[in-house]
Amino acid sequence: MARIDYVDEASPAVDRELLNAIRARRGGSLLNLDRMLLHSAPLARGWNALMGAVRGQTVLDGGLRELVILRIAVLNRAPYEFAQHAPVGLAEGLTQAQLDALAAWEASPLFDARARAVLAYTDAMTLQVQVPDALFDALRARFGERELVELTATVASYNMVSRFLEALRIDVEGL
Repeated sequence: MARIDYVDEASPAVDRELLNAIRARRGGSLLNLDRMLLHSAPLARGWNALMGAVRGQTVLDGGLRELVILRIAVLNRAPYEFAQHAPVGLAEGLTQAQLDALAAWEASPLFDARARAVLAYTDAMTLQVQVPDALFDALRARFGERELVELTATVASYNMVSRFLEALRIDVEGL
């Protein structure tokens, strides 16, 4: 159960323009994450802009983006994040077997060299923060500068998301 009550989106105190912007990015509905963020309109506005850019305005391959997000959910023990992104990952071309193998990806033959480099980078950024030069150099050989910046921002952003979700114990919708 969430540690703080969710904002009632029908409340007259809710910024309607912000609510509509979040709904537009989400395809019409709000998530419990959104209802929590609405406690602070400035943060909700900034979050919506940042995550909208990360999810919808980058050139990073959607399957790799979702692989990153799902691996972060595994590493940070963030079931909400995993539940929200598993269907997106499947829609972006990941297989159920790949999702199932994320906990032990290093031992799995289901990931190609590019995905393995991205997963190693995700692990380093999430678990150690500092990324070894050899690992970054391996990524640089596979990605351009824009993709490297977008990959890095995706890992950083979704670590923020999982930490927010877990600290406030945001409930998975429908459970």
